[in-house]
Amino acid sequence: MNRSILGIDIAKQKFDVALLRGAKFKTKVFANTRTGFEALQKWLLEHQVDCVHACLEATGAYWQDLAEWLHDAGHVVSAVNAAKVHAYGRSELSRTKTDRQDAKLIARFCQAVQPGPWQPKPIEERELFALVRRLDGLTVMLTQEQTRLDTAHPAIASDIEAHVQALERAIEALRQRIHDHIDRHPGLRAQRDLLASIPGIGEATLAQLLARWSTLAQMTSVRQWVAQTGISPRERSSGSSVRGSGRITKLGDARLRKALYFPAIVARQHNPVIRSFAERLQARGKRPLQIVVACMRKLLHIIYGVLKSGKPFNPAHALAAI
Repeated sequence: MNRSILGIDIAKQKFDVALLRGAKFKTKVFANTRTGFEALQKWLLEHQVDCVHACLEATGAYWQDLAEWLHDAGHVVSAVNAAKVHAYGRSELSRTKTDRQDAKLIARFCQAVQPGPWQPKPIEERELFALVRRLDGLTVMLTQEQTRLDTAHPAIASDIEAHVQALERAIEALRQRIHDHIDRHPGLRAQRDLLASIPGIGEATLAQLLARWSTLAQMTSVRQWVAQTGISPRERSSGSSVRGSGRITKLGDARLRKALYFPAIVARQHNPVIRSFAERLQARGKRPLQIVVACMRKLLHIIYGVLKSGKPFNPAHALAAI
């Protein structure tokens, strides 16, 4: 079945669409709301289109509601890495940068690459993801208020302190909600118990991982997990003159990358596999930050092995394998 292609460039308040039929485009702008989604469906029917292959960039949080709505309405949806679309645009020597042109570019990318279909998360994972994102937001707010309190004028210090205390209570209550939510769902609870067997993985990190489990579970190799997290090494060398120090790509999930940073430091002290690995890197003269990032990758390998095998972490087996 040949479907029309719908490229979507999405923002907080609105989204631009480019409907590609043959070699011609029809474009339109809609509000990024439920009403806007319904208006899109009506617009498609006006153009005698009842099913599309919709393609949008999986960046930020603004795309998810629309992607879920389109999927539930029976359309095929692809949520793609923005870096791939941008690279495709460079291959076209594209110079124009507007929301409408970006929607057209995404449609052409979809037509050329034919990315695979995206599946929405199960409802319990969607709820967990929302809780985890809210916890992230409250934690940032708490840090900001604590910083303000350090230099606050006496006239407002008590007000800020009261807000800090309220945020601390809200964060503790939200952590309990996350724990209870995982407990209520057998699938999440089983994965949580496996993750908890890994020294270094605490409640915060396992919640971040479980909130993304359906996405990670679709990946077929630990290399893809590492790329998704954005901690793949990126070499900088060209000819005989360019010899830059290595960097990580940072093209993946920044929140997940952040969630692995401190666990890697803790695991270096308490996880025998990570400790042995870090000692070998240190003996080879690697810099401290390089060692931490390498430990993050090693920890992700362990997480992948535990979740894919369905067996708790066994340090004896892991040490024998390295």
